[in-house]
Amino acid sequence: MSFFGIEIKILNTIFALWGFYAILRANFKTYFWIGVFIGIFWFWWIIVSLIYYDLTFLMPIELFFISITFGIIFAILGLVQNIYIRGLFLLFISYLHPFGLNWFVPELSLIDSYFGVTKLEFLIFLSALICFINLKKWEKIAPVIILVILMLIQPKIDSSKFDLKIYLSKTKIPQKLRWEESWLPKIIRFQFEEIDRAIKNQNDIVVLTESSFPLILNNEPQLMDRLKKLSKKIVIVLGSIYQAPDGYYNSTYYFIDGEYKLAKKIFLVPFGEEIPFPKFLTDLINKIFFNGAEDYQRAKNFFDIEIKGVKFRNAICFEVTVDKLYRNSPKYIIATSNNGWFYPSIEPTLQNLLIKFYTKKYDKIVYHSANMGI
Repeated sequence: MSFFGIEIKILNTIFALWGFYAILRANFKTYFWIGVFIGIFWFWWIIVSLIYYDLTFLMPIELFFISITFGIIFAILGLVQNIYIRGLFLLFISYLHPFGLNWFVPELSLIDSYFGVTKLEFLIFLSALICFINLKKWEKIAPVIILVILMLIQPKIDSSKFDLKIYLSKTKIPQKLRWEESWLPKIIRFQFEEIDRAIKNQNDIVVLTESSFPLILNNEPQLMDRLKKLSKKIVIVLGSIYQAPDGYYNSTYYFIDGEYKLAKKIFLVPFGEEIPFPKFLTDLINKIFFNGAEDYQRAKNFFDIEIKGVKFRNAICFEVTVDKLYRNSPKYIIATSNNGWFYPSIEPTLQNLLIKFYTKKYDKIVYHSANMGI
């Protein structure tokens, strides 16, 4: 529904109640298929990126393993007949990340509903449903009242902002063109046009997308000098690769007052930026399927920066959907993404729902600039 722009609170609320009610009451055989179809419909977008590696023959194989993995996880749950344990499973399954996939968060179905998304609210929600299933006739009124109260006591989100004007670039550059040498001058020219547009609009900060400069930027002195000069007029935030002695980093460059600071990515995309297996197996997979390419390196700490008196935390694509990013972070987050790897698919919608989930859960505000995204 979100993919088609349908966000009607009453419908989302009804479907969430109906869905969790059905899962809690399902039998063993049904649980296996619940897992299989969650694996397919929640994660099918992952296989789209294989198109850009000329590995389309692996698409059905990868989707099969994803669906079977979730099928087995839910089948194990189906063996447990105790409805309370099933409830605990649904409560904590978002902490289970098979193959590094952390995007299965059941609470997402409560986004844009009349229910909250914190673990405590989800616990009360599931507890009320379990009581409704277990109690008889008129006793069911009690959990219904609890659910109604839960809907009525939702806290207001602090959406306070600041005086800074931020220009968020939103591009639609297909992934197949981003790494074509003939398109590189056009892409770079467009990014500078975006910067000029932000300057003319008297913005304080311009945020370009992840990989907005699809090259190793610190190896391009002319581009670096040009960006440094422009940064005396406006703060420039952009995504590009950074080459260090220990390898390559997916990075965000912050150009401020003629200088630049670097935010390196901490959390890498499983099977995209790193293979989540032991090194010997990772090297073998990279050699066979990716022409010996190496995984990206990862930073060790979050990058926080103060811009004109306002503190921000940096996030690059996958990072903006990681729970740890929001804990003890500044109020404001600058995020950049390139969703072109998974276009067309539901991935931009799912990412946007996850951002909504975490900003609602932790009371944060995210400024998100995305290519082929939301």
